[in-house]
Amino acid sequence: MSKEPAERAGKEYAGGLKDGVAIGLGYLSVSFAFGVAAAREGVPLWAAVAISMTNLTSAGQLAGLSVIAACGPFVELILTQLVINLRYALMSLSLSQKLDPSVSDAQRLLIAFGNTDEIFAVSSGRDRPVTASYFAGLLTLPWICWTLGTLLGAAANRVLPASILEALGIAIYGMLIAVVLPVAKRDRAVAMVVIAAVILSCAFAWMPGLNSVSAGFAVIICGVAASVLGAVLRPVED
Repeated sequence: MSKEPAERAGKEYAGGLKDGVAIGLGYLSVSFAFGVAAAREGVPLWAAVAISMTNLTSAGQLAGLSVIAACGPFVELILTQLVINLRYALMSLSLSQKLDPSVSDAQRLLIAFGNTDEIFAVSSGRDRPVTASYFAGLLTLPWICWTLGTLLGAAANRVLPASILEALGIAIYGMLIAVVLPVAKRDRAVAMVVIAAVILSCAFAWMPGLNSVSAGFAVIICGVAASVLGAVLRPVED
C-alpha cells in the first residue's frame, strides 16, 4: 500500500485542523455538561476525563453514566453502548468507501474511533478522498475539546453555585433534542419513532412494574422497540 507524501500530509493535516475548529467549539460546551453530570453522579474527575478520552459519544456516555451511577452490571453497560452506538458501524462502512488508497489498516482503526456524527458529515461532504492526515487533523481539536470540556465541567461542579449546576445538568439533554427535532420535523417516519420511544420511556419511568427495570435496559428496550416499529410501519423503499 502506498504511503502519503510528507508535504501532502502536512497540507492535509492543516486542512483537517481548520475544518475541525467549529466541531471542537461545539464539543467543548457539550462535554462541559457531561463533566458536570458525571461529577454529580459521584464519578471521580480522573474517571470522567478518561471516559471522554476513550469515547466520543455524547448519547452513549450519558446512557453509560446512568448505568454506572446505578452500579449496573457490565453486560447491561455493554448492551447499552452497542444499541446506542451501532450507527457508527454503518457510518464507518460508508466513510470507508471515500478513504484515500494510502490509508493503512491501522489508520482505519483511528478513523473508526473518531468517526462521530459531525466528523462523519464533514468528511463525507469533502469533494476529494479522505486521507489519514486530513482525518487526523479533523479529529485533533474535537478530541482535545471533548476531553478538556469534561475536565472543566467536572472541576466546576465543586465551585459553581447549585442553581447554575442544575441548569448545566440538562444542557446535554437539550443538545440531544436539538439533534433529533429538525430531522423529526422533516420526516414523519423519524417523528413516529421518536414519539414511540418517548411513550415507551415514560412507561418505564412511571408504570408500576416497568419502573423497576434499570435505566440501561430501559434504554435498550425503548431504542430497539421504537426502531422495529418504524422499520415495520414505515420501511425505506428500495
